[in-house]
Amino acid sequence: MTAIKHALQRDIFTPNDERLLSIVNVCKAGKKKKNCFLCATVTTERPVQVKVVKVKKSDKGDFYKRQIAWALRDLAVVDAKDAIKENPEFDLHFEKIYKWVASSTAEKNAFISCIWKLNQRYLRKKIDFVNVSSQLLEESVPSGENQSVAGGDEEAVDEYQELNAREEQDIEIMMEGCEYAISNAEAFAERLSRELQVLDGANIQSIMASEKQVNILMKLLDEALKEVDQIELKLSSYEEMLQSVKEQMDQISESNHLIHLSNTNNVKLLSEIEFLVNHMDLAKGHIKALQEGDLASSRGIEACTNAADALLQCMNVALRPGHDMLLAVKQQQQRFSDLREHFARRLASHLNNVFVQQGHDQSSTLAQHSVELTLPNHHPFHRDLLRYAKLMEWLKSTDYGKYEGLTKNYMDYLSRLYEREIKDFFEVAKIKMTGTTKESKKFGLHGSSGKLTGSTSSLNKLSVQSSGNRRSQSSSLLDMGNMSASDLDVADRTKFDKDHFGFLQIFEQVLSELEPLCLAEQDFISKFFKLQQHQSMPGTMTEAEDLDGGTSSRQHNAGTPLPVSSEKDMIRQMMIKIFRCIEPELNNLIALGDKIDSFNSLYMLVKMSHHVWTAQNVDPASFLSTTLGNVLVTVKRNFDKCISNQIRQMEEVKISKKSKVGILPFVAEFEEFAGLAESIFKNAERRGDLDKAYTKLIRGVFVNVEKVANESQKTPRDVVMMENFHHIFATLSRLKISCLEAEKKEAKQKYTDHLQSYVIYSLGQPLEKLNHFFEGVEARVAQGIREEEVSYQLAFNKQELRKVIKEYPGKEVKKGLDNLYKKVDKHLCEEENLLQVVWHFMQDEFIRQYKHFEGLIARCYPGSGVTMEFTIQDILDYCSSIAQSH
Repeated sequence: MTAIKHALQRDIFTPNDERLLSIVNVCKAGKKKKNCFLCATVTTERPVQVKVVKVKKSDKGDFYKRQIAWALRDLAVVDAKDAIKENPEFDLHFEKIYKWVASSTAEKNAFISCIWKLNQRYLRKKIDFVNVSSQLLEESVPSGENQSVAGGDEEAVDEYQELNAREEQDIEIMMEGCEYAISNAEAFAERLSRELQVLDGANIQSIMASEKQVNILMKLLDEALKEVDQIELKLSSYEEMLQSVKEQMDQISESNHLIHLSNTNNVKLLSEIEFLVNHMDLAKGHIKALQEGDLASSRGIEACTNAADALLQCMNVALRPGHDMLLAVKQQQQRFSDLREHFARRLASHLNNVFVQQGHDQSSTLAQHSVELTLPNHHPFHRDLLRYAKLMEWLKSTDYGKYEGLTKNYMDYLSRLYEREIKDFFEVAKIKMTGTTKESKKFGLHGSSGKLTGSTSSLNKLSVQSSGNRRSQSSSLLDMGNMSASDLDVADRTKFDKDHFGFLQIFEQVLSELEPLCLAEQDFISKFFKLQQHQSMPGTMTEAEDLDGGTSSRQHNAGTPLPVSSEKDMIRQMMIKIFRCIEPELNNLIALGDKIDSFNSLYMLVKMSHHVWTAQNVDPASFLSTTLGNVLVTVKRNFDKCISNQIRQMEEVKISKKSKVGILPFVAEFEEFAGLAESIFKNAERRGDLDKAYTKLIRGVFVNVEKVANESQKTPRDVVMMENFHHIFATLSRLKISCLEAEKKEAKQKYTDHLQSYVIYSLGQPLEKLNHFFEGVEARVAQGIREEEVSYQLAFNKQELRKVIKEYPGKEVKKGLDNLYKKVDKHLCEEENLLQVVWHFMQDEFIRQYKHFEGLIARCYPGSGVTMEFTIQDILDYCSSIAQSH
């Protein structure tokens, strides 16, 4: 065990500046035996620290490693298990109990004895020793010498001490002085023994010589010991006194700590009470306002609003942990809940009564609007209700059920009220609209006229009178795409057809009345019911867009509420419920306008497009934008139907077999339509729709002009084509429609081609024999006969040539040209005034043929002296004289 102790001191404790005082070989009780060592150590430096260290031998070698160290002051109890019988087991009570079994009872007793001494010296008896033999403790500390022995415990316990440096140096000097100190240790030891005996003898003699001084010294030592005992007694008494003072100071310190803790708790309690009082106390005035406040007067509403806000703040206060467990807090919260319920019932009941009263009051004002095309003004009602906006916001945040109930009741009452107002409004509009058109039906301008083949379209075959009226109307439709009927100046109004102007004015008035009504109601709903109107991003696709692509508008069913995904959707659903009759009434009005005159669809398309565009700029997904977009779909369909009917009527046109054709009715109608449309659609948003309609119409016109020309019996085909395509070209050139540039060029080309064809065909009549003769000459040349040899042909000799020329003297030529002029005049119509143009082309073509004939005579009959009996100058004089005479 001594060797182990030495090894532990060297390897483990010396590097940590510790001294090993006692060691015991132990294992844990009740488990597989794994031996380790418990060591009692003290540090070599002041202040001294006493520890119990558990050391274990490594499994892979002979070295030891330190596992756990406990401070001795943390040791509470040492339990030796049995104070009478020998028992190797013992317990050490640190933070928990450690049960050990020593390798022998002697080692256990020696270790416990060392712990006892260290407890006495350093811890002043703080450790309790249980089941330890009193004899063992008495042996450790003899009576009367507790403190002194305790001071020498370290020497008694310490069986081994290392040599210090000086001792090692002295031994080295001694060994250097003896030659055989290493080779003969026994002789060296014997020598040292002899020298020691000599020194002892000298010491004894010295002591004997100084016996008197020794006695004096001993006496002084005895006196010193007595003084020390007295000092120790005083120190013990002082220590006892200080111990009592320490206990009193500990009690005073603990008392001060309790007082400070009590003060801190009182401050915190006061803070919590102040918090509850400040945040959960509702003024009596507020309570009275919530219970009995007047909700009809402005002052009462303001008082109730302030009280409701204060109540909401009290109810929404963020309570700290534990507050909700206080009885007073629970009672106050219950009181607040009762106040909230009572006031919410009062507010809901009052507002419901206001809604009902509004319906009665507004109904009484309907009579004064029955003869005027105006809608009742709801601004006073909105102004009165907006005083309750903050209370509605409070109700929305505190009792959403009652808020929803009020919303539903408002929609129910207002939907019935608006339905009566809007239906009466549209009835007045229809009466005024039909009243303005009664007289015009006498002149064949509308769908029921005998001049029309269709019942709902004014683009059917029109009489000359109706076409003239249309043209006079279109001349006054300036910038109608960007202005209302009421914006026309006085001069325009006199030019514009009275009945047509009346319809436009009524339609614009209807839209002008509906838009502010819907916008005002939507703005009121947003403010009163505290619903945010979020702006949509620009470019959002709406239901009314891309009408030509076949996208139909989504029809809202007011009876089936849509799922509400946001407050914006809720506003739209409320507007749909309140104004559910606007869309069908507008569609009925549009159908009436289309029935009166299908040309009304042009103006309605422009105006509706403008209103839809304006509404979408504000909010593409709003009720107004959606509703007007849906109505715009109907207007666009009517417009498309108008175009389709016009094309169908072109296909059904029948011409008279006894009279000349002239300008076809659908060509004149296209001119009328284009003139009117250009004035209406000028700078309009939906120009693309008109361009597409133009394309469809012009194609139909081209196809059906050619069809009629092919079927014509009285008038030559070329004349029909020439006159009508000249009229189309003139119309397109005058109106300058950019999308029809290609068609304008095509019309010009067709007009030119058929003009030339007609002229060439007609000129073959007056000089028929001469034409046949020279055609035969050209045929011989084409067969390979040389031109100068043609005169030797029997049928084409000089005599035959002279014979044919004599048949066409100047007088006969003039007579033939005069007959040709009369025939052309009979073919051409007066409307287009192309006679002189055609006659001029015929003159040029006749001269060209004359020159051609003279050229053939000069080449085929050289030197014959044969010439025509009339000259080019004669031809010019004949043509001029004939034109002037007619």
